[in-house]
Amino acid sequence: MTPSLRKFMLAMHLTASVGWIGAVAAYLALGISAVASQSAQAVRAAWIAMELIGWFVIVPMAIASFLTGIVMAVGTRWGLFRYYWVLFSFVLTAVATTFLLLHMPTVSSIADTARETTPAALDGLGGDLLHAGLALLVLLVITVLNVYKPEGLTPFAGRKQR
Repeated sequence: MTPSLRKFMLAMHLTASVGWIGAVAAYLALGISAVASQSAQAVRAAWIAMELIGWFVIVPMAIASFLTGIVMAVGTRWGLFRYYWVLFSFVLTAVATTFLLLHMPTVSSIADTARETTPAALDGLGGDLLHAGLALLVLLVITVLNVYKPEGLTPFAGRKQR
């Protein structure tokens, strides 16, 4: 990969990854407001906004982060399977993206319920804090791995070097 292409891909990867973290933080804030609010309209609005942020910001950023991460790993000296930190980041990103894609239909279903139900029935909806909190934690772990880059070659890299 040429230096200018590497810089471009790094910029794309960082933008997608930081965007993903920011969007999950916004989603979590909306979830907290849905839990804490006494207003049925606020709960309804929070779930509708969570669905929109989920499908139109979080999902595209997750997919972009995953794909650009693969390009960065394969196109640089780090490799995808050479270092443990890259492999762990890849696996955590793949798992987080998979769980996100499996969870979003549930968010849409709850948002549809919030749109159509009576204000009294909105009290039990909650705010999806567990999923958003775990997602944020996983994304922060991935970020720390990518900043600190702990040493350690995988067995695959050791065989390849020999």
